[in-house]
Parts: sequence; C-alpha cells; structure tokens
Amino acid sequence: MNPTLSSAWQQLADHARGQQGSHLRQLLAGETRFAAFSREAEGLLLDFTRQRLDARTLELLFDLAAHADLGERIRALLAGERVNNTEGRPALHTALRRRHDRPLRVDGRDLMQDVAAESAKVAAFVRDVHAGRIAGSGGPFRTIVNIGIGGSDLGPVMAVEALARFRRPGLGIRFVSNVDGCQIADVIAEVDPATTLIVVCSKTFTTLETMTNANRARQWIAERLGKDALARHFAAVSTNHRAMDGFGINLDFRFTMWDWVGGRYSLWSSIGLSLALAVGVDHFHAFLAGGAAIDEHFAAAPFADNLPVLLGLIGAWNVNFLGTPSHAVLPYDQRLHRFAAYLQQLEMESNGKRVHRDATPVGHATGPVLWGEPGSNAQHSFFQLLHQGTADVAMDFLAPVRASNPYQEQQELALANCFAQAEAFALGQTEEQVRAELAGKGMSEAQLAALVPHKVHPGNRASSVILFRELDPQTLGKLIALYEHKVYVQSVLWDINPFDQWGVELGKKMADRLVPAVRDPARAGGQSAQVRGLLEYVKRWR
Repeated sequence: MNPTLSSAWQQLADHARGQQGSHLRQLLAGETRFAAFSREAEGLLLDFTRQRLDARTLELLFDLAAHADLGERIRALLAGERVNNTEGRPALHTALRRRHDRPLRVDGRDLMQDVAAESAKVAAFVRDVHAGRIAGSGGPFRTIVNIGIGGSDLGPVMAVEALARFRRPGLGIRFVSNVDGCQIADVIAEVDPATTLIVVCSKTFTTLETMTNANRARQWIAERLGKDALARHFAAVSTNHRAMDGFGINLDFRFTMWDWVGGRYSLWSSIGLSLALAVGVDHFHAFLAGGAAIDEHFAAAPFADNLPVLLGLIGAWNVNFLGTPSHAVLPYDQRLHRFAAYLQQLEMESNGKRVHRDATPVGHATGPVLWGEPGSNAQHSFFQLLHQGTADVAMDFLAPVRASNPYQEQQELALANCFAQAEAFALGQTEEQVRAELAGKGMSEAQLAALVPHKVHPGNRASSVILFRELDPQTLGKLIALYEHKVYVQSVLWDINPFDQWGVELGKKMADRLVPAVRDPARAGGQSAQVRGLLEYVKRWR
C-alpha cells in the first residue's frame, strides 16, 4: 500500500492546506481544549493541546489509521507474526516483558518458556553478585563495566542514568562503547580490576567496536590478575557460543537473546543485565511491568484514547502534512539526559527507510531528525533557534511532578519552566505586545522601530507535554514502550519495515576494508583518491 494514494491521505493533505493560515493562538483561545486534546492512561498524561490540529484533523488521522489497517497490524505485532518481512521473522520485544504465565505460541512453540528461563537465570546471577556468592579475585564486585554499542549500550546507559536513585549503593556502573579507546582507557585507569565485572554485550560476539574494547579489557585483566582470573571477571550476552569459548567466558556467566529481538529493542532482554545489576531484580521486574502495561493499553484502547497511536498519528501529521522535518525531545529531569540519544536510535534506525514493505520507492518523509537535551540546559543552548529561528521543529516536553532527588522545590522550578516554554512556543509574542511593553518603558518611536522586530516571537510551534508522577522503574518502562509503539504506528502509516536496519551495514563493511590501509598507508592501493589523500595525512601525523 502506497499511503499517499489513499483518499484518507489526500483528505489530510487538503485539510492541511486549509489550515495554513491558522495559529495556535486561535486554537488555544477556548476553555475546553485541554479536556478535548489530552489523554491520561497508565499514569501518563499526554497533553497535545499545543499541536496544530483540531477535531477534524483527528478524525482524518483516525481514517488514515483505519485505511492502513492499524488495528490488525497491532494485533499481528503482539501475536508474534512475521512483521519483519525482509528478514522473515517476528519482532517480539514485547514478549520479553510479558507475564510468563501467559503463553505466546510462535511456530507451535511457547516462547514464554524460553523467556522465563532466561529471566530466571539473569535474576539468579544478579542476586548472587549482590550477595557476594559470585565475586572477583579481590572479593565482591564493586564495579560493573558494560561493553557494547548501539542497542547494547544506549538502552542500558540511558536506563541506569534515569534510575540513578534506585541504584545499589557501593556498586559503580561504567559504560564503554566507542571504538576510539577513550572510554576503555578511562575505565582501566580508574577502577580496580580485582573487583570489576565486565559484561560484554554483542549478539554475534563479532561487532568490531565491542570486541575491540572487550579484547583490550581482557588484556588488562590478564596482565593485572593473570589469565586464570578471566573466567571470574567476564560475563557475556550473545548467541555465539564458539566465540565465547574462544574468549574464555564462563559457561555459567553466559546469557542469550533471540533473533526476534532487534538491538534497539533489546533492553528488556539479557542486554538489560547491567541495569538489573545496577538497580536489583525487583526494580528491573518493575521496569518490565511498566512496559507490559503499555503493551496492554496499546492492544486494547480505542485509537481516540490510545497514547502510542495518538503520538504516532500526531507525529505523521507534523512530518507529512505540516512539513516539519525535525523533532526535539526535551525532558525536564536531568536523570533523562540520555533519553533523546536512546530515542534517536529507536526512531531513526527504525523508520529511516526509502522503500515500502513491497520494495517500491517511498515518495514521502518517513521520519523526522530527532534530537534533544534536558530541560533548562536546552533553554540556554538552542531554544533561541526554536523561538525565533526559521527552522520548524516539533517538540515533546517530558516531566515528572515529583523530583528525582531530595529537592522538590527545584523540580517545581523545572515544571514552571517546562510549562512556560510550551506556552511560549505556542503563543509567541506579537508585534503589538512587544510594542506595548517597550512603550510602557518610555521608549521613543525611533527606538521602538529599531528594537521591536528583534523581540517578536512568531509562536505557532507545535509541542506535546508528557507528564507523570515520578521517574521510577515502572514509569521508565512505560515511557520506552510508549515510544516503541509510536514508532510502529508510524511505520504502519508509511508502509515501511521498522525492524530491519540495512543502512548501518555499508559503512561497517567499508571500515573493515580500510583498517589495513589506516594501519599501514602503504597498503592504500585500490582506495579512492580522496581516501588516499587522508591516509597521507595519517602517515604524516601519526
């Protein structure tokens, strides 16, 4: 299905053209808009009053969802059907947080038996580490080092940072991902190898960045503690047992995942081992329960009250019909400072596609550029462009009501800033308002003429506010699942596959071929002229 050819798409395009002269100042003038354009479910409030839409827009978006058969596609996802059509497999990250007593049969096998067994293994390992029954050469582990990249890093580091106040005292968590060696060098310089557990996360156990860092850590442990210590100080999450054998991973310290779990959806699996070690089994299970609660909501709630569906539809409206190419995620809680980075991979790796599911070319946008920073830091960084620049950017503001620290009065300042910025972006400040304010300060007409244009804010910037009681493990699980399902909704509307990621492969293959030439520029034969030029500087400056 090419969605742009549907009558629902064409009606939305016509509707958008008819809305071009409208402004959020008019849409927000009434007293009933908040009740009509906000929804609360599972402890999350979605306030989309400041989106540039009206009741008719929602009706047309629901028509588009019906045309795309969204309800059936949601059922297919959750039932374990092969929604990943290019790789011929299901996408069952939702099974990882599903209650273990609810069977899920795929190809005649109840997958929940495998999930339950692996979950129990992770829980037992975490409890043994915390109790000191599993320990290092120098006693109980005091540092966990997670080595991975992409979904094996972005998810765990984001969640460990977000849940900092739930972390186990006396147990430090470090993360190593980048291949350039800076992070692993810092770890080696700062932690005690005798009390350090290193968790290597790589589905294939061949990922260049991960294995480069893992081998450096292995060398460090062997040099400092002896080769016999390796089996005590490494755990791994992988499916490649032969490679783990060669590395020396203890058979009891191995955890698995499945090919129906994409890397960016894998935090719920054994990839979450470092998170479970950081916060404990009970908090990790609460995190899973939060994700499962949103799965149930996604499956059962009518579209008009379905938070992931609404987020997905609103996002498509902004991208495809209002022509908004950029989306900023702005959490007003420093604990969520890695949340936008996590969502970058989730959204842009999933929906950054150029062909439909049937391989025909896409003729419309398939996702915005997503970025963001926490709250008031962002206000003093890039909000100038958002308020008065020429770029059109849609925004999500996220905030807990209760502080993620002992200082509730400071969180109330953050909330005031959050709500004020959402209002300022929507309403702006007209020339008449600026002129009246400055004239009241006694400025002359000449001064007003010179200064007023610089202080006008056009407003009409679309945003949603996602408010919740507090940032705890269950709420974090809900937020992640909310955005996962938003991505899926949009993939259905655009008729693309969000579960493959062929786009990340080309650069990797080219890098593999370039490694010998970078190490020895004399081997640069066959490289392009521009690459040979760079290699000359490598040779000169090394």
